[in-house]
Amino acid sequence: MNIQIFGTKKNADTRKAERFFKERGIRFQSVDLREKGLSKGEFQSVCQAVGGVDALIDPSCRDQDLLMLLRYIASEDKAQKILENQSVLKQPIVRNGKQATIGYQPDVWKSWQ
Repeated sequence: MNIQIFGTKKNADTRKAERFFKERGIRFQSVDLREKGLSKGEFQSVCQAVGGVDALIDPSCRDQDLLMLLRYIASEDKAQKILENQSVLKQPIVRNGKQATIGYQPDVWKSWQ
């Protein structure tokens, strides 16, 4: 299993996801979205796994101006705009190869074991 957890240290669900894997002795790689973020390939893989770009957008994010722009921007430009500013992503994004989840979803993660 190759688990990657994308999120920020201040996000409660990200911390809960890390605790979930630590308690089960599962190794994971933690990636801070503020420092590094998702690469283009990782972003596309997550989009395919969760059902598209719109599933990744957090409607309660702090950057409401960008959120409003994303509502009206052309769908082909939306992914590029999100890659430029990943603060609008729901957290945590947990990847296991081609599988991915958004948010705290321990029931799904248990099936990965």
